[in-house]
Order: sequence, then C-alpha cells, then structure tokens
Amino acid sequence: MKLSDIMSHAGLSIYTEIALVLFVAVFIAVAIRTWLPSRRRELDAAARLPFDEGTVVSHSRPKER
Repeated sequence: MKLSDIMSHAGLSIYTEIALVLFVAVFIAVAIRTWLPSRRRELDAAARLPFDEGTVVSHSRPKER
C-alpha cells in the first residue's frame, strides 16, 4: 500500500483547499494594503532610503488636533 493511497482515503483533501483559500485571501489583502493611495508617501520615503546619506526620515504620521 502506497502513502498516496493512505492519504487519499484519510479524507484530508479539505485542508489543502482551506490552505489555498487562506493564502489567496492573505495575498489579496497584502496587495490591496500595499497599493492604497494613503500609503504613497510612506512607500516613496522607503524607496528613497538606499540613496539617503544618513538623514533621518520619520515614518510616523503627524498628530491631528
């Protein structure tokens, strides 16, 4: 008896489908969060970091009153 026979009769195929759905959901969430227009300033500052010559860049948002 092969391992693939044992696994196919164990009924564990639902776990692979759940894992695929979770992976796709997380991927879409990360992609949407990355390309939100509100994050443009932060991502532009991070993109310039390799060319920075030691200046300190604040990534925090200014406090609103």
